[in-house]
Amino acid sequence: MASIAFIGPDGAGKTTISRMLEKSSVLPFKYFYMGINIDTSNVALPTARFVQYVKRLLHRDSGVWGGASTSISPPRKAKGRLWAAARLVNLLADEWYRQLLCRYYEMRGYIILCDRHFVFDFADEIAADRNESLSHRLHRWCLARLYPRPNLVIYLDAPAGVLFARKGELTVEELERRRKAFIRQGNRLPNFIRVDATQPLEKVYAEVAVRIMEFYGRHKGLASSQA
Repeated sequence: MASIAFIGPDGAGKTTISRMLEKSSVLPFKYFYMGINIDTSNVALPTARFVQYVKRLLHRDSGVWGGASTSISPPRKAKGRLWAAARLVNLLADEWYRQLLCRYYEMRGYIILCDRHFVFDFADEIAADRNESLSHRLHRWCLARLYPRPNLVIYLDAPAGVLFARKGELTVEELERRRKAFIRQGNRLPNFIRVDATQPLEKVYAEVAVRIMEFYGRHKGLASSQA
């Protein structure tokens, strides 16, 4: 069994490369989106999709709720703690649901390709905020202490200026901060590969494919020796 996570700031090419690998049929790959955007996720807990739907209703300006156009606010302070607790439970349930699906396909012989990974996206270096709520801190603690890690992590690296030009999201400063944080995380991992994502797409894909084949050979050899 093996799982591979593609990490890096937005615009690095995680989705493109992982989807290309899945279509290549070089190995029995299975793609999973492991990020927070439920709308783009290929798998998610039904309650997570329902919560996303409700959030869109609460924040849109329309007459859906009757009468003139209004903007519905989230629950007020009196219900804030209950809402936060329910959100945390649903978030963790969705993350573990995806992990169990990954494990199910691993046991069927697939190599899992994780587009993003919760452990890295919510790590202290990336997501910590001195003003964050207790539920956010508990969420990061659960991921850091309990959530399974992938067998191999591939970091698609590119300067902040290149990332900003590709996606136009966040600021150059924030993208560079996240880039350095991802690298610091990787330096603490045994199976971490850094790939230059500024190369032409074909070269990035070729390098990633070679690295995966090398890892797969070692991983399979180790499993055979332990059998």
